[in-house]
Parts: sequence; structure tokens; C-alpha cells
Amino acid sequence: MQILPLLFVAAIGSTSAQEHGEFQLVLELNYLSAEKTVELYQGLSGNPSEVAHLRGSQLAMATTALLAQRRLDLSSLESALGAVKFNQSLGDDVFRLAEARANVGAIKELYAELHRRNFGQRVASTVEQLFPAGARVRGTLPIYFVAFGHQNIDAFVRRVAWEGDRPLFVGEGEGEPTIVVNLAKAVRYGRSVDERFIGLLSTVAHEVFHAAFAAYKDQSPAWRAYYARRQTPFDVLLDLTHNEGIAYYLSLIQTSHGRLPADWQQRVGSVLGTFNRSAEELLSPGVSPRRADEILRTSNTSGYWESFGSIAGMIIAKQIDQGLGRQALTETIAKTPLDFFWKYVELSRRNPDISPLSPAVVQALQQRLRQ
Repeated sequence: MQILPLLFVAAIGSTSAQEHGEFQLVLELNYLSAEKTVELYQGLSGNPSEVAHLRGSQLAMATTALLAQRRLDLSSLESALGAVKFNQSLGDDVFRLAEARANVGAIKELYAELHRRNFGQRVASTVEQLFPAGARVRGTLPIYFVAFGHQNIDAFVRRVAWEGDRPLFVGEGEGEPTIVVNLAKAVRYGRSVDERFIGLLSTVAHEVFHAAFAAYKDQSPAWRAYYARRQTPFDVLLDLTHNEGIAYYLSLIQTSHGRLPADWQQRVGSVLGTFNRSAEELLSPGVSPRRADEILRTSNTSGYWESFGSIAGMIIAKQIDQGLGRQALTETIAKTPLDFFWKYVELSRRNPDISPLSPAVVQALQQRLRQ
């Protein structure tokens, strides 16, 4: 599968509409880990140690370790890659290598389609639409394509600082936003390569939104002030729900074209109920740091409907977009999560069909808005 070059550069925003003239984001697409891993799946030339040391591979390994809640290192990944190359037992297969190897033909087909259809450029138009007019977003965004990873994650964005080729995941305002895309998961997006391409486009646009949002926050006085004062677990949940919610809503309108599942209302009630209970637990002074970390982690890294933070945010974003208009939704990007949640509170007060936030959550929001 020798398709060169392995690094592609796509500029987002260079020919965008006038009102988005400050939106300049360069995507650097790195396919090396995916290509070399596929060679291993096929039993072709390739060194497991070399593949494991690639930056994309290391990012996938580190995130798998985080989500699996277990210690994994380069030797773990090298052993697994060596086993898959020589068709040996993979044990519990935390990297999902056997499944990827079984789908290697579909992975190769999708890989080629990304190049043929200028994937990086096509991500652009789906991202800018959710930023407020005049938003200043400038920078370079690395995107690493891999062909293995944790079973719950198709793609992810993390802030990364590098020690040589070893990634360190860091907090807001540090490191560089970086995206990793798992092609082994993307082949499940549909039966045809076109369906898979569209699904992957939606997924990557979701993650590029996160990275663009991070770049926007870095230069925003409002967001710097928010992070200086809002560091409790409850505030972190608000931030995560806002960020993930808009990104999930972007994916929803791209892939479903507004069509919702038949049990949508039932699911909405269940998700918001879980969100309210979890938020109230985080507001409790007795919550332990370990329990708070567990709530925050599961709010975004469980199955689709079980990721109560992400999906609650998607529901809120949908209601704001449809009830108040797109400008109201993009305003929340400039005005922090407090604006996002309060718009929803006001909508739910006017419309009894909208599932409300709990009184305790509303009270906590009011206190923060008054401060």
C-alpha cells in the first residue's frame, strides 16, 4: 500500500467567506502509522518496533492505556504488533488488532479514497460554520492516521507535548492540539467506501472542531478568565459537555440530515437524567477526587448514548440551534459554557416539552453567572 507522500498539508479558511477571514487552520495529515501497520497485517515487510515508535502509534497506544485503565508501554505494543504480523495469539487484544487485520482490505480501500477525494480540504466547510463571525483561529493541526486502538474511540483530539517521540498529554493552554484517527474503526461506518468516507469526514470534522475550539480559547480573554476561576469538577463537566456537545451536534446534522431515532424523546430524558445526577454528585463537597475523575471520564468515553456529557451537550446544542438560531449557538463559543447552559435553561422554561436541568444544577449556574 505504498501511496506517497505520507504527509499532506491542507489549509482551512484560506478561501472562506469574508466574515470568517480570521479562520486560518492548517491540517498536517500523517498516514505513516496506518500504512506501516497495514503492511504488518498483510505479513509484508515491516518492523513491529519501528511501527510502535511512530508518533501516531504512540498516541494510539497512550490513549488506549488511558481508556483501558491499565499500564501499556512500547514493549506491550511491539509484542502485539509482532504477534499480529506472524498470526500468533493476541491474548485479550486491547489494541483490537485481530479485528483490524480481518478488515485490512476495507482499510486499504478507504485509505486510497481519502487521497483521491482530497480529504483534508473537504473537512474545512463543515468546521467554520459553527464559529462566530470574526473568530480568530490560526495555527497548525497535526492529524495522525492509525489502524488500531481502543474499542470505544474512532478518533480523538488531545493536547500533546513531545519528549522526542514520546507524547505527553497536557492540559488546556499547553502543548499542541493533535488528532488521531483510527481507520480500523472507520470501516464500520457503512457498507460502501462512499458511506465510510462520509462517516469519516464527519468524525474528523468533529475532532477538527475540538482543535479549532482549543486554538480559539488560547487567544480568548473570556476563556482565559473562565479557566482561571472555573476548575472544580462541576465546571470541568460544563466545559466538556459544551465542547463535545457542539461537536456531536455537528456530526448529527452531517450524517443523519436531521433524522432522529424513533425513541429520541425517551433517550433524551434518560441522558439528561444521568447528566443531572452526575452533575449533582460533582457539586457535592463529599465527592472524592477518584470518583470525580471517574464521572468525568465516563461522561465522554463510554458508548454513544452512555457518554452522558457528550450526548447531553448534543441535545442542548440542537435545542439552541433550532430554538434560537445558529447565531445563538455560535455565540456560546465566545461566551463560555455558562452561556450555553443558560440559553438551554431559558428555552426549557418557555417550552415544557424540553427536558429541564435539575434545580441544583440551575442554582449552581446562577451562582456562577452572578460572580
